Amino acid sequence: MGGRKGFYECGLDAAVDVIGGKWKVLLLWALAQGPRRFGQLRRELPKISEKVLAQQLRELEADGIVHREVFAEVPPRVEYALTGLGASLNEALAPLGAWGRLHLAHLEATYPSRHPSRHPSGHPDEERAAGPEEVPAARPSRSRPGR
Repeated sequence: MGGRKGFYECGLDAAVDVIGGKWKVLLLWALAQGPRRFGQLRRELPKISEKVLAQQLRELEADGIVHREVFAEVPPRVEYALTGLGASLNEALAPLGAWGRLHLAHLEATYPSRHPSRHPSGHPDEERAAGPEEVPAARPSRSRPGR
């Protein structure tokens, strides 16, 4: 029936537009630890392809969430860091991470029924082994409050 009257229906619509995608929240988590080079991000998120990583970083940069700095060195060095806007987005995501931790057992138990196409055998460990959701848990010393 007609489509949108403006860019976004509400603030949540705008926020989800910025963080939408499989990897953006994990990139925000990684960059919250400090500036990272492309290769560092690639190692911290081993399941992401270089093409998708570059695309997601470009989108976050275009949204003003990530700053890309090119250093005039040979060979050139490029670092990605959160902007003030990106840091505030991470702070806004902290309660969502806390909610996820609080309900983790329930969410893991119901995962196969909520995502049946991803689990032919109905066993959640098959997807978890391949999914990005394991990255923060694999680095407990770098976990942040609310994540």
